[in-house]
Amino acid sequence: MKQKYEGSCHCGKVRFEVQLDPAEALVCDCSICTKKGVIIGRVDEDELELLTPLEELTLYQFNKRIAKHYFCPVCGIHTFNRPRSAPERWVVNLRCLAGVDLAALEPQQIHGSAFD
Repeated sequence: MKQKYEGSCHCGKVRFEVQLDPAEALVCDCSICTKKGVIIGRVDEDELELLTPLEELTLYQFNKRIAKHYFCPVCGIHTFNRPRSAPERWVVNLRCLAGVDLAALEPQQIHGSAFD
């Protein structure tokens, strides 16, 4: 069931709220997701509210430069991104959400670079 969660980076500079169901968690095996160690939550545009403007985050892009990976310029934590496969959606790092029991999640493994 979808619930509202507060999210942030480690230092708290990047803050956001998101509406999602953690039971729908995913783990991607692409190079960037693997290195970041993210647990993915996919959400629509209206399910993510940015409390810190995107202009205050650092943007990383690679390869075709379609996907937009945002992270905190102070502590370096990846909070969310716009995936190449669906740039109108958001991919949220569930590790950044308060109140999510990460140990209870059973993320589905996905293959390929669907979220880069």
